[in-house]
Amino acid sequence: MLGSGEVVGKLGISWDELLDHGDEPFELSFPSICGYHPSLTLKAAVLHPCDDHDGALFDSLVDCEIARDTDAGHARFVEYVTSKTVSYLNDAVEHFQLVLDQCPVDHPDRASALANLASARRKGYIRKDLEDIDSTISLFREALALRPQGHPDHPFSLYHLADALTWRYSKEGTTVDLHESAQLYCKLLPLCPEGTYLRGIAAGANRVDYVIDECNNLRKDASDDGIHFRRIVLQLCPLGHQHRPRTLDKLSRALRLRFKQYGSIDDLDECIKLRREVVSLCSEGHSERDTYLNNLAASLRSRFDHQGRSHDLDEAICLYEEALRMCPVGHKTRHVSLSTLGGALRVRFIQRGVVDDINRAISLRREALMLSPPEHPDHDTMLNNLAITLKIRYNELDVSEDLNEAIDLYRKSLRLMRLDHPERHRRLYNLSSALSSRFTKTQENQDIEEAIRLCQESLDALPSLHPDRCISYSWLRMAYLSRYQVQHNPADLSLAVDNFRLASGHPTQGFPERINQAISWAFQAEVYEHDSALEAYQICLELFEKHVMTRSSIISRREAATAFRAAQSLPVDAASCAIRCDNLRQAVELAEQGRGQQWSLASRLRTPLEYLESMSPELACELSELSKSLSDAQGSATLTDRAAADAAARKYRRLTEKWGAAVAEIRNLKGFSRFLLPPSYEGLQAAACQGPIIILVASQYSCSAIVVPTSGEPHHVPFPSITLTDLKNFKDRFARAIRNASVMGPKQPRNDLMVLLRTVWDEIMLPVVNVLQQSLKLKSHSRIWLCPTAAFTSIPLHAAHPFKTNADGSKEPCLEDLYICSYTPTLSALVRSRQMMKKRVAPSFVTIGQGQPGAGKGKALLAVDSELELVGKLVPATANRTTISGDAATRAGALEALQQNTWVHLACHGKQDPKQPYNSHFVMRDEPLTLLDIMEKDMPHAEFAFLSACHTAVGDEKTPDEVIHLAAGLQFSGFKSVVGTLWQVDDAVAKHVVQAFYKNMFEDLEVGGEMDCTKAAWALNRATHAVKTEVPLEQRMVFIHIGV
Repeated sequence: MLGSGEVVGKLGISWDELLDHGDEPFELSFPSICGYHPSLTLKAAVLHPCDDHDGALFDSLVDCEIARDTDAGHARFVEYVTSKTVSYLNDAVEHFQLVLDQCPVDHPDRASALANLASARRKGYIRKDLEDIDSTISLFREALALRPQGHPDHPFSLYHLADALTWRYSKEGTTVDLHESAQLYCKLLPLCPEGTYLRGIAAGANRVDYVIDECNNLRKDASDDGIHFRRIVLQLCPLGHQHRPRTLDKLSRALRLRFKQYGSIDDLDECIKLRREVVSLCSEGHSERDTYLNNLAASLRSRFDHQGRSHDLDEAICLYEEALRMCPVGHKTRHVSLSTLGGALRVRFIQRGVVDDINRAISLRREALMLSPPEHPDHDTMLNNLAITLKIRYNELDVSEDLNEAIDLYRKSLRLMRLDHPERHRRLYNLSSALSSRFTKTQENQDIEEAIRLCQESLDALPSLHPDRCISYSWLRMAYLSRYQVQHNPADLSLAVDNFRLASGHPTQGFPERINQAISWAFQAEVYEHDSALEAYQICLELFEKHVMTRSSIISRREAATAFRAAQSLPVDAASCAIRCDNLRQAVELAEQGRGQQWSLASRLRTPLEYLESMSPELACELSELSKSLSDAQGSATLTDRAAADAAARKYRRLTEKWGAAVAEIRNLKGFSRFLLPPSYEGLQAAACQGPIIILVASQYSCSAIVVPTSGEPHHVPFPSITLTDLKNFKDRFARAIRNASVMGPKQPRNDLMVLLRTVWDEIMLPVVNVLQQSLKLKSHSRIWLCPTAAFTSIPLHAAHPFKTNADGSKEPCLEDLYICSYTPTLSALVRSRQMMKKRVAPSFVTIGQGQPGAGKGKALLAVDSELELVGKLVPATANRTTISGDAATRAGALEALQQNTWVHLACHGKQDPKQPYNSHFVMRDEPLTLLDIMEKDMPHAEFAFLSACHTAVGDEKTPDEVIHLAAGLQFSGFKSVVGTLWQVDDAVAKHVVQAFYKNMFEDLEVGGEMDCTKAAWALNRATHAVKTEVPLEQRMVFIHIGV
């Protein structure tokens, strides 16, 4: 039985006409009904008594009896449908029951018999002429079991059971029935092509649409089963379906709730993806658009809180603003839009400190509260939201009235909230934080006791892995710390540290919050001289690295690195802490771990795998492929399509997870336990195999140097008279002295510069030299490497000079008289360059020059062509020499030349971008050759680069310890030895240094000898000595050597 008992037609055909078709099936068509054209396929056969073999005649007679009872049942059922006379229904049920009794379990017609009986009973239940629906559903279930997938009647059985379950749900409200009905329809619809009768009745308002609507009215369920069910419902709503927006919204709500409970970023990402689609489906004028805009904005704000991506917050504010414009005065949800926009502005104030944001946030939330009087269901929420905003303004601007008002509002809000409300823990710790703040002002003991109790109560309300436990730990440690500051009980400090540890280590909270907790922990431990400071720094650096690794582009990694106010000094403060704990080895490790993270993370994807290949070829292949995929996926461009950017970030994160799993598996191999982990002191000491390395640590807590010798323990060199403030002043004074020198005549003395260099010698480099000479017995003219950190990166340490004459008339030697100085951005970079030196190829030398960059790209450099000609004459004839200049010196041409040659001399304008260092570039004829362009290329056979351009070895001010500059980019891409510049180069005099450099570089090269890039530091040292009379001091100092 397919329909609902409608008469579709009567068969008027004689036996002769039937038998004329022979054994072939034939089709009979009937008039249209309900917009569909029913048909019947028949096959006629004659059975003679003499043909009875093995009871076939008896079976045929039984089949005839079944057919007669079935026909009679259908006839009575049609009469019941048309007349509504219950006796006809009873007769139909009786006939269908007789048929079923004659069809045992293995009978081919049992499924039909079950369906006919169940259909009749279902109709009676719908019309309230029968009460039992349970047995009817059981009949449909059995029929479906007899018609598995692939059976021609399988779709009909799916439909009948789904419809019966829907009716029982409509009468009894059993959610399980609704769930099962949705699952059955989900299986059914793909089997029913558009335009078929079954599709028409199944997809109608009283069938699938009713089920979808009822499912969307169910309570939010964030369990795995609940979300799986929401996905099933969404499958019932293809593109264009009227219920798709609401169904998407319901699934997104469940995913966001699960994110709030367990902290999985995958849930939040999917939530945002779904909500973007909802907004796209509800254009201007849609009655629910403001709600959907608010929902999308709320998800983006949650992701900002979890991951710290500034563009998420900016987009959320734009969406909140649009939603508010759609809710004029008098709109029923205006209070919601006012409050949510206020919340986003509050967060932006915390991030960027614009006072207008917090003042407007408070104004918006006051209006929201005014629109939500005491009898309003959202009154308690609006009280809480205004209190949060007032508390933030108090924190930043110290407006005491704000704090007292916030406490009153928190108390009112908490009193109105149910004890079992899922958000109650937040009200508890919000009030706790305000009471702790007031205690620090008034020292009223009852405030701090209540604050501690409230935080403990909030923790009691949360399961162990709830993300908000991190916030509860945070406010509890604040309460203990506040009490310690007043009462000085060491137990409170220990309890505060315990909660710092719990907050920073809470696994389901996002990295930004945990990093902030660890930073605060390290700071407070320093202030109170607690022995957990070093642990706090270690945790912070580990979290920071993991957080930055989640970013899918090079630029976004730097944004993540600069998002934390106190993060800039973390590496040096950690190293300083280790030094003060007399653990110099760990100081070296921490300084290395925290510095140059951008290069370290990128270099992991280019790690040589030869040794791994010999141990596990499969894992080596897997990691190599994943590393390539990650490298390809990370890119450098910022996508303007936010949905596309989200998708790219999800893809990158999944690749990162797979890469991490492969690395973890490799670490289980014998001999690979530290594979791609931050290097130990022993591993870092390999950087000093050809000379000691001096790490200069500039921290707010102490300034000093660590000398890493070729073997043995590191040496500490304190700078007792130098502070971080002094170094920052040195930086500014050097910048002024260099500017002043640039307008002086070449013979004028650079007195200001000489005074500064003398101070650098006396206060910084002389103590280091004493250790090199007295403790390490380092011979004169040996090589040393300088590894400056933080403020030290802006000081020309290599040029330190006493400018003194001894009693015998001899001049006291300067640093470059004593040693051959090089720089290295990190120790790992030097180790990596030395390892790559093993892969040498025949040398090729290219000179790239661009002296006529074009309008708006800088003044013409008139000496470039003569410099290129000069270099070409000095390079050995055995090298494969080429020159690219003029119109050929384009971005693409220069990049190709860098990739195809092992030695490069580049003469052009160099531009350092102080705001976005990855946009620092060499000026070419058409487009700039940027640091990003260089970083994205792998040049393993490259050896040496001379950068005769301005500002090629200057990092940015925000992240000096990331050493992001053009020279470091070339070293990362493969160049083992690089000569760069610290400030502006005068091309008219630079050629003197260039000439002297290459003469020293190649003068002793025998015919057929190898060009050796490791001589570059010595050649530069000799060159700057040779041109003293021709080149002024600041133009000799400008050139530095980086690398091997």
